[in-house]
Amino acid sequence: MVKKLLILLILLLFVNTAAAATIHGSVYNLYLDKQSDAIVTIDTLPKQTFVSKNGTYSFEVPIGDYDLKAEYYKANELISSAEENVSITNEGDFVVDLILFPSFLEEEEYFNETELEINGELDESIWDKLLFGGFVALLIKAIIILVSVIVIIFIATKALKKVKKIEDKIELDDKKELIEQVIDFIKAKGGRTTQKDIRKEFFSSEAKISLILTELEHKKKIEKIKKGRGNVIILK
Repeated sequence: MVKKLLILLILLLFVNTAAAATIHGSVYNLYLDKQSDAIVTIDTLPKQTFVSKNGTYSFEVPIGDYDLKAEYYKANELISSAEENVSITNEGDFVVDLILFPSFLEEEEYFNETELEINGELDESIWDKLLFGGFVALLIKAIIILVSVIVIIFIATKALKKVKKIEDKIELDDKKELIEQVIDFIKAKGGRTTQKDIRKEFFSSEAKISLILTELEHKKKIEKIKKGRGNVIILK
């Protein structure tokens, strides 16, 4: 019985050892040409490394999850690289092609160092520009508002003057017409009437009638004679 168990264990170990897969493929550059001399590694136990002389590689691996990397160096400087996660769930033949992309590690380190060196100065410069830009923007807005107010006041003043001229012209025309009517009324009364009768006839204020009669008297078209509390108007 013990002998059978040992044989079974040996068979199981043999099966596990035999459960392996082949991962192979090609390594390409950005122009999709096969890249020779690329170093391909896979993190098995132990780690396997393959130098792709003709742009191809191949590994024998057991079932498991792996990190597959390819790197191309020139004069000990990393030029390009690629990385793939590969999951092997059963034995068989697996093709995984890798495309190398340029390495930007040095550029990133350079820019990070440069940013650390000038970060404070850059921030201050940007802040100054923002403050200056904001001040200029406010100044421009203020100028635009001021000019707009001046233009509005100018237009409004011009419009009011025009309205005033129209009103003065209407008032003058009305005054001329009233003067003619007063003269015609005096003529109709035989060239002689009282100031009180004139005011009653035209339903105007006493002050307005008085101003018109004073103007006619000044032009020597009528004569005013004081009689009691009123005036007698005589047409010349």
